[in-house]
Amino acid sequence: MKKLLFVVIILTAFFQTKAQEQPDITNSLVLKVEGGSIKGLINQDVVSYKGIPFAAPPVGQLRWRAPQPVIAWDGVRDASNFGKDCAQAAFGPNADSISKTSSEDCLCLNVWAPSKNNTTKKLPVMVWIHGGAFMFGSGAQQDFSGEKFAKQGVILVTINYRLGRLGFFAFPALTKEQPKEFKGNYAYMDQIAALKWVKNNIAAFGGDPNNVTIFGESAGGVSVQSLISIPSAKDLFQKGIIESGGGRDGVLTGRPINKENADSYYPVSAETIGVNFAKRYGINETDEIGLAKLRALTVAQIIDKGQERDASSGAPTYSGPIFDGQLVVETAQSFYNSNKASNVSVMIGSNSAEVPAGFVNAQNKDELFSLFGKMKEEAKQVYDEDGKTEFGQILSMVNTDKVWAEPARFTANAITKKGGIAYVYLFSYVSPAMKQYMRYGAAHASEISYVFDNLRSRNNDPISETDKAVATMMNTYWVNFAKYGNPNGVGLAKWPKFSTDTDELIEFLGDGTAIGKANPKKKRLDLIQKAVESGNLH
Repeated sequence: MKKLLFVVIILTAFFQTKAQEQPDITNSLVLKVEGGSIKGLINQDVVSYKGIPFAAPPVGQLRWRAPQPVIAWDGVRDASNFGKDCAQAAFGPNADSISKTSSEDCLCLNVWAPSKNNTTKKLPVMVWIHGGAFMFGSGAQQDFSGEKFAKQGVILVTINYRLGRLGFFAFPALTKEQPKEFKGNYAYMDQIAALKWVKNNIAAFGGDPNNVTIFGESAGGVSVQSLISIPSAKDLFQKGIIESGGGRDGVLTGRPINKENADSYYPVSAETIGVNFAKRYGINETDEIGLAKLRALTVAQIIDKGQERDASSGAPTYSGPIFDGQLVVETAQSFYNSNKASNVSVMIGSNSAEVPAGFVNAQNKDELFSLFGKMKEEAKQVYDEDGKTEFGQILSMVNTDKVWAEPARFTANAITKKGGIAYVYLFSYVSPAMKQYMRYGAAHASEISYVFDNLRSRNNDPISETDKAVATMMNTYWVNFAKYGNPNGVGLAKWPKFSTDTDELIEFLGDGTAIGKANPKKKRLDLIQKAVESGNLH
């Protein structure tokens, strides 16, 4: 995941923008939640509550601490505006080191719900975990508005969580401080704290705390994978949707290379990375003195313009998610391969052309196929049988298949073998207005605005009727899964349940329709699986 940076961030940012406009206010509503009373906004049939704190501000001595209980407030808190994004670097070579919409004080969430519930039943809940390589993004991005979900009878929650070195950081003195608290994975702790808030408070909004679906894209999808396997998150949700979130090992810093050599860690320990970062600012102490100096650094210094390595030495200074053995006790892959996945129910999938490069890199066909080692000739037959496929297209296919599509199938395979339920998708739709930007297929994050049924014009290009139909269709599949654990419904193409024998999925096709079918990438994914599991492709 530490590679999920520039290419993926730029693609994700292309499809996600911070909300700037407030809705037309027709009424307001006051509710009581942990911390005090909040006042929301009613816009037509949807009520929204924004910027609700779910934990104390993680500032000062609470920097690099597990999230602490929310601080109570007096009176009625105005919940009509989003809170600050979690601290992150700004975009652009000449940008300030910190995004102007971000802050270290950021642990808040947003809720959209129907303003009227015409049934006596509690409503299903969906909690969105944003992507952005664990370094960028927020729950307040415009694409994430929950209005369409609410209009379909689902309560939608979006959350913030600490990012970058504020979200993942280990240091010798931190390990000794507060010995009863989890360490290192503060982003995951924030996500769990938000889910606990949902469990304890969502009934006030009309939601069912026992019917919660978590879903996310990219780093958000990886987070869903992690939360499924983290014991502390057990019973906080019932279903998961993983959009372009991988599924195999490779995310965690400090994880054992293999079971036979559990003392061997890759590539270096997270604490060593933390020490490397301290030295970046001349902090050589690793005790409480060094920790005090680290906590005295400004937010801009901690973010360090999103740099992951020291510019002079090249030493890693950012760990990403950490195998700490306490909160994160195993990888998603080892969890799925165990008997613990028997009650898991997921929707999982990827887009047809996630990225052009960035994970598997090569300058030409021969160099690319050589990465398959002894399987070089087999790879040629699968990806370039007639020798006429454009190199850029092959590179995009290999990157997409290795990082997203094959791991998604692996996850579905592992879950269903243990008795769980999985529905797999392939998103291949590209809007007519976007085809000039997506030569090889649907890019990373391009499905999000369709899932949320929240289309908006980009570069003044028109939104087609087909675009609108795809958005309504996808939003309905996601809603059905949240409501019933099955995406199928009246008027929708049949989405087959995944099984190892049939390897079926639903594909959202380029013409705007959907069809349940055998996986069209089967030969490619079989090759990737064989290459990865045999050690021929790393």
